[in-house]
Amino acid sequence: QVQLVESGGGLVQPGGSLRLSCAGSGFSLDGYSIGWFRQVPGKEREGVSCINNSGTGTAYTDSVKGRFTISRDNDKSTVTLQMNSLKPEDTAVYYCATDLGSQCRRRWMMPREYEYWGQGTQVTVSS
Repeated sequence: QVQLVESGGGLVQPGGSLRLSCAGSGFSLDGYSIGWFRQVPGKEREGVSCINNSGTGTAYTDSVKGRFTISRDNDKSTVTLQMNSLKPEDTAVYYCATDLGSQCRRRWMMPREYEYWGQGTQVTVSS
């Protein structure tokens, strides 16, 4: 059974940093690409970043380029989203997801491309 679990969310001041993690529960992330998404109530889920199975290929939405870094540790079977220089508009519930493919698809930022999702972790950027 494919289960993803996010952790690391919280409240941070503008300009601060948070580190989100995605792990498998009874399931190894090794071999699969992982996407990070975020959603604000009343808005569509937005693709934030994607990493391929080896960690050699990454992608980011324009609004987070230069501030967020996605990485993975296949020994620990985790994928991390390091978020720096956070802004109030980064406030959202963050989700990790996979389609059990090895590479980030061309349409990696489309939620419908993913079959398996975590439960989400809240990130709030506020002073």
